[in-house]
Amino acid sequence: MVEQVARLPKDVDRASLSRLPLLERAELDAEGQKLYDAVVSRESRTLVGLRGPSGIWLHSPKLAGFVRATNQYLRFESALDRRLTELAILVTARELDNQFQWAAHEPAALAEGLDAKIVEVVRRGKPLARLGKREAVIIAFGRELFRTKRLASRTFARAVELFGRRGVVELAALMGNYAMTAVILNAVDQQLHPGQKALLPVRRGR
Repeated sequence: MVEQVARLPKDVDRASLSRLPLLERAELDAEGQKLYDAVVSRESRTLVGLRGPSGIWLHSPKLAGFVRATNQYLRFESALDRRLTELAILVTARELDNQFQWAAHEPAALAEGLDAKIVEVVRRGKPLARLGKREAVIIAFGRELFRTKRLASRTFARAVELFGRRGVVELAALMGNYAMTAVILNAVDQQLHPGQKALLPVRRGR
């Protein structure tokens, strides 16, 4: 821990590992305290606790309530199963080169049963030829949207065929939600937690 802290950028807080300090519960209003309690409770499904998005959002408690509700729905209640949800999150993290997001969700994806070989396809940007239909469409969906800012008619039609209209809307919303989170993480320069390795190789031209 000492070694990592010594290497932190000067404007990064040593407790939060970001440019924003960790907030104490007593500093928050009633709405913020309710969200704080949800994050630190035993029932919390937050992967990284307060040192990450959940702690960052508390600096805007009202916004945090909306964001958390949306995130919880998209992760746990959307039309996609948990394995495919985590795949979509990894695609987003890869396309936006967000090390923190990837480090949090790769273990979660594997725990949900996502094949390690599929994780490597996403990590390394490999072809999709040998993947299952659903996995291939999710990866293609994200690659197209993030790289070209558009989605081909064929990809959209294939996604609707496999996931239905609701599924496509929620897939796009899921990726958009994690893209927003990646922007916030980058803005506050969120650092990896002690013991976490940078799992995403730097891509050429980035």
